[in-house]
Amino acid sequence: MPSNRAPDRRQVFTQAAAWLAAAGSARPALAQDSPSLPFDNGDRPLVAYPGKRPLLRLTTRPPQLETPFSVFDGDVLTPNDAFFVRYHLANAPPAALDADKWRLSVGGAVNTPLELSLQELKALPAVELAAVNQCSGNSRGFSRPRVGGGQLGNGAMGNARWRGVPLKAVLERSGVKAGARDVEFNGADTPAMATTPDFVKAIAIDHARDGEVMLAWAMNGEDLPILNGYPLRLVVPGYYGTYWVKHLTDVTVLDKESDSYWMKTAYRIPADPCACVEPGTAPSATVPINRLNVRSFITSPAEGAAVRAGRETLVRGIAFDGGYGIAEVALSTDGGAHWRPTRLGPDLGRYSFREWSAAITLPRGAHALAVRAINRAGQSQPMQALWNPAGYMRNAVETVRVRAG
Repeated sequence: MPSNRAPDRRQVFTQAAAWLAAAGSARPALAQDSPSLPFDNGDRPLVAYPGKRPLLRLTTRPPQLETPFSVFDGDVLTPNDAFFVRYHLANAPPAALDADKWRLSVGGAVNTPLELSLQELKALPAVELAAVNQCSGNSRGFSRPRVGGGQLGNGAMGNARWRGVPLKAVLERSGVKAGARDVEFNGADTPAMATTPDFVKAIAIDHARDGEVMLAWAMNGEDLPILNGYPLRLVVPGYYGTYWVKHLTDVTVLDKESDSYWMKTAYRIPADPCACVEPGTAPSATVPINRLNVRSFITSPAEGAAVRAGRETLVRGIAFDGGYGIAEVALSTDGGAHWRPTRLGPDLGRYSFREWSAAITLPRGAHALAVRAINRAGQSQPMQALWNPAGYMRNAVETVRVRAG
């Protein structure tokens, strides 16, 4: 981080985070609008928090902010000020953090425990990678039967170009001991009550050393926003956002499987290929949520839009998966009865949003536009949403209804 910006940045972080810590009574901005998402309990105020344009507020403490879906039309990289925000602990973001005094501790089953400053990390060879960060419960509000948890629409996701140092380089510098199994990650955010488990996540040692998992200090060419993990966060390409620990302070190598509550109890999915069970039932066995599945969306035209009958209409959208890469995207103008190919946009990498488009001409009347992506491993999307008790991993074929006249 350039030295001439650090004092102002630290001051902004300290003031904004302390202010947000009192969010039970404070309001960062008056709501500009109150959109209603298309499901029960879908009313959301649009609120501007520090460093953010007005976003859909789900909760105040901790701040949970969803990106309005219109943001995803026209730019494959999600602007930093529009990127969604997800925290788990009430004392988040941390009340104060001085980047000059900040340290990353690397310990546990290593030969040489380390304490690295941000400047020391930035002195290592840096990498950059475009990757989607998607909340595990993105689109949970559409679950039928309804499930507990934040009733999110489709905006708890974003795509950014992340810059940092590979975790592998730091682990190699500390010297991982033989027999290491997992690596745990903890951030500066803390629980409000002693009985609440600290938010600690873990990945397998081989995954941690794959060269793609990143300690990131920048997104889209700028310092991380306060509410997206400043000054350092974990980036786990292709995996759900629960693993992308913000305000990262501790990396601990374990010689056993992590026993963190957030691995052993929370963020679990049914242990079957579809991560699903019959609606209203409980799975017999579960595993930690892991890699993103295939998704695609229509970003334009919007739901309920009017288009010109007999005239060419450009339909466009985005698609992504957990790292195989998008091979093709198909569009239907009759709700999925027939499909036609679309044109894929530039490839920013296998973890990124992939834009697609198709020109169509519709006769007068109502039409159901549907989109379905296929990745390079041949995986696609179900026509009907699959169900699990946590409302995770929704990836059904999405439909937008328009009228041509």
